[in-house]
Amino acid sequence: MSDVNWIEVLDWGPDELEDLRFVGYSYLKQGKYDIALTFFEALVVLSPDNPYDLQTLGALHLQKDNNLMALNFIERSLKLEPDHLPTKLNRAKTLFALGYKRQAIKEAEELSKCEDPSITDQASALLMAYV
Repeated sequence: MSDVNWIEVLDWGPDELEDLRFVGYSYLKQGKYDIALTFFEALVVLSPDNPYDLQTLGALHLQKDNNLMALNFIERSLKLEPDHLPTKLNRAKTLFALGYKRQAIKEAEELSKCEDPSITDQASALLMAYV
């Protein structure tokens, strides 16, 4: 990775990053994943330690069936924010997609016992689909 601090080069601050994030998320909501992917790839270069950008980039790669890339970004996000349930759910989905069934089942079983019903329901559905 480059040692260039692009935030300094561009003379940007948090507002510009948030604007970029907002536009990228807007494309994501519209289902324009290729465009959103470009925005979040830029954000990860500009702000490499932001767990939201990393997990969103992972989710976009998962959506596009770039499963190894998805896993890479999801794992990087979880190193920064280990207990983020939606990211853990995406890791389980990615592991299933990659054929790492034993690891995926373990992750999904843990998530199926959490207190968040939306996570529990999706984890349970994954288990029903793959087990």
